[in-house]
Amino acid sequence: MRVLAICPHFRPDTAPTGRVMSRLTDELLALGVDVDIVTTLPWYREHRVEDEWRGALVRREVHGALGITRFHPFPARKQNLAARALGFAAFTAEAAAWAVVRGGRPDVVFAMSPPLTLGVAGWMAARRWGAPLVFNIQDIFPDAAVASGAITDPRVVRALSALELATYRRSDAVTVLSEDLAVNVRAKLDPKEGIGRRGRPARPDRPLVEVIPNFADVTAITPGRRDTAYRREHDLGDRTVVMYAGNVGWSQPLGLVIDAARRHRHDDTVVFVINGNGGARAELEHEAAGLPNLRFVDFQPQARLAEVLASADLHLVLLRSGLASASVPSKLYSILAAGRPVLASVDPRTEVERVLDDSGGGVAVDSAHPMAFHDALDTLLADRGALQVMGDLGRDFVEHWASPRVVAERYLALFSRVRSGSR
Repeated sequence: MRVLAICPHFRPDTAPTGRVMSRLTDELLALGVDVDIVTTLPWYREHRVEDEWRGALVRREVHGALGITRFHPFPARKQNLAARALGFAAFTAEAAAWAVVRGGRPDVVFAMSPPLTLGVAGWMAARRWGAPLVFNIQDIFPDAAVASGAITDPRVVRALSALELATYRRSDAVTVLSEDLAVNVRAKLDPKEGIGRRGRPARPDRPLVEVIPNFADVTAITPGRRDTAYRREHDLGDRTVVMYAGNVGWSQPLGLVIDAARRHRHDDTVVFVINGNGGARAELEHEAAGLPNLRFVDFQPQARLAEVLASADLHLVLLRSGLASASVPSKLYSILAAGRPVLASVDPRTEVERVLDDSGGGVAVDSAHPMAFHDALDTLLADRGALQVMGDLGRDFVEHWASPRVVAERYLALFSRVRSGSR
């Protein structure tokens, strides 16, 4: 089988979706699948093309059964929405042109969103070659952008929603990370008739909606010792480390971490860490000025991910109200793979809460009630032994439910189904 995959990031780019696509590709190659990747030149970390990749608008690599075509992403800062939209549109045009004109015939086209526009490129390639389209949704767009306040113009929302629905309808299958996201997509596809059980469409002209979670790399990420070089570098000592690691943006209510540090500023056994970069960081650092028990640490290389995760005794997963039904943080599975417990502030009865309840790997509280977060944090810090038990349970859960090989096998089974037409 030959799969043409159109995605926004691929190794060595450091974006979470790039790590997902890179490892999924490795597993598909191991299962005997030929994969042709259309992606961008690496740019995510600094929001500019990395120095060693400059000097060309397109680069092509072939590594056995893996082909990689990289185009210039025309990157812009997240705060500049207009420039980012133009960059996404330009990359989409590049990807579509190559897939239609110069790509070979695939058996399946696999397109990843966001950006939503890559669904258009995927549809054009699928139509050109007479292949089925599988549209992968990491975050439901524009829902996530609207809920976070990034997009407020109703005309823009209507236009993006129309593009979203049109792309779903032109896909043979839509894959999502959780049942919450599946319900969202199914309701948009057929709000009156509904969708049958187990993701089967109520009518044959509707795409299949399949839940396939992102994986945790249980080989590269394993439970490690607390005494890490990372702890020594940032003067964390042997204190209990409560860490948020990820994007420091507007979708994450990181004021909770600052408030928690203030509440515990006289407890010299606890220290808080915000590890990452993003548009909200400067404002947060200003707000946290003078707090001796809060550290801001820059985004770390992928090679140090396991070490960073091992350095914390408790990890935080934070999403503003209204976002958990449109987005599932992929880092949740990595934290559990590291054998560390999670305290999540998310919408109730959504995927993060279900995973933590099913695994025993942590506690979820309602993001609409900040005091619930602080009460849960106090309870967890009062019983440090329980943190180790939760970490062990979380590790056991991801080993059996979300390993890379299991996830790749589910994708391959889906590709085979849509290829044969037996949706």
